[in-house]
Amino acid sequence: MRYFLVKSEPFKYSWEKFNQDGRTFWDGVRNYQARNNLKAMQEGDLVLFYHSNEGKAVVGIAKVVKEAYQDPTTDDTNWVVVDLSPVESLKNPVTLEQIKADDQLKDISLVRQGRLSVMELKATEFDRIIEMGS
Repeated sequence: MRYFLVKSEPFKYSWEKFNQDGRTFWDGVRNYQARNNLKAMQEGDLVLFYHSNEGKAVVGIAKVVKEAYQDPTTDDTNWVVVDLSPVESLKNPVTLEQIKADDQLKDISLVRQGRLSVMELKATEFDRIIEMGS
């Protein structure tokens, strides 16, 4: 089992919309490191859903339900998507401020590489954020 975090701007695709849809493919990734993280995802891996720009908080947990395949929004074969389904909302959103203030999360990619839209997390980082959101 591996753990990841994906970012979405709520005005483009919110956690609420994701829950209404029940499943989506994660498209629009045009960064090679983020793309490589998508390619590393395997069915069943857990993913934190982060609202970027507005809110700046982890709001829910999703899971990978289909591994990487060609991004249907482009003909460029360099880009892939994965399918995600929502698992559950966090009781309390975990803000970027809270994450930055937590010594256990000081090296998390969300802090170190703020513009990266798809990142892998250590199990301890994932668990800590879940604990903070409970």
